[in-house]
Amino acid sequence: MEIRNDAETSSYTSLFAAISYGIASMAMVFINKAVLMQYSHSMTLLTLQQLATTMLIHFGRSMGYTKARGVDMTTAKRLLPVSIFYNANVAFALASLKGVNIPMYIAIKRLTPLAVLIAGCFYGKGKPTMQVTLSVVMTAAGVLIAALGDFSFDLFGYSMAFISVFFQTMYLVLVERSGAEDGLTSVEIMFYNSFLSLPFLMFLIIATGEFPISLSILLAKSYSFPFLVILVLSLVMGIVLNYTMFLCTIVNSALTTTIVGVLKGVGSTTLGFVLLGGVQVHALNVTGLIINTAGGVWYSYAKYQQKRSKTVKQITDLEAHRK
Repeated sequence: MEIRNDAETSSYTSLFAAISYGIASMAMVFINKAVLMQYSHSMTLLTLQQLATTMLIHFGRSMGYTKARGVDMTTAKRLLPVSIFYNANVAFALASLKGVNIPMYIAIKRLTPLAVLIAGCFYGKGKPTMQVTLSVVMTAAGVLIAALGDFSFDLFGYSMAFISVFFQTMYLVLVERSGAEDGLTSVEIMFYNSFLSLPFLMFLIIATGEFPISLSILLAKSYSFPFLVILVLSLVMGIVLNYTMFLCTIVNSALTTTIVGVLKGVGSTTLGFVLLGGVQVHALNVTGLIINTAGGVWYSYAKYQQKRSKTVKQITDLEAHRK
């Protein structure tokens, strides 16, 4: 009975992590888009988000609100690639949002699960089941069909989004592996990621000439209360998104995290047609989204069946061993 309760608790934790990440991810796309429509300096925005995350965790640890351990140089060196890939992913994603509408942005980012699946084969995670493979391919096919619709084409935005997919794939795989190997909590990985990114981001905003002009513009716009509210929301949601993303990847898997992103994208795409400028509806968009949603539902069912059969087998083996 105790074994079954542990299995149920684990399932609830996995479900909570996935749902939390989906909600935070959906909200973050619209908040970032709203900020970038008024403030185009995406690298400075990312730097502020990472600085806010670092300071919050540091003060939380100092005041005893979190049991996260202090900085260990060996762990920091091991997680440095994670930080680099993460910040490259977010930086290119923010850059793409400046020129690409939300539905098209989400459509391109939905190609990440296929990339994660391919990457998993290279680092020896094992071959996925036929249902999982076909569902992910179906999801990606739906994205491509939707992308053929009447979206405003922006070469720079498209390029940034595709590069972001590559870096997101590498970063998700590294997070899953480092979290499992080092025994770090999601808060600790989040702190290392934010802390290690600050020198890298500061160098970039200075080298590209974005700073100090971006700071001057930010101070001038801070007198606008609506903009200030959106900016604060962006900083807060940046922390929430980072935490839920790392938690979902550690508790579940990199592929599950990206599929959750695909599923939440259906709602984001629908809202994106009418919010923040809107997009003209095209028959191909609707067709692609239907195929994409069907693939996501199929994948969810396949993974549920796979996890259920694995859990039942573990319980049966343990009970047999006790006898």
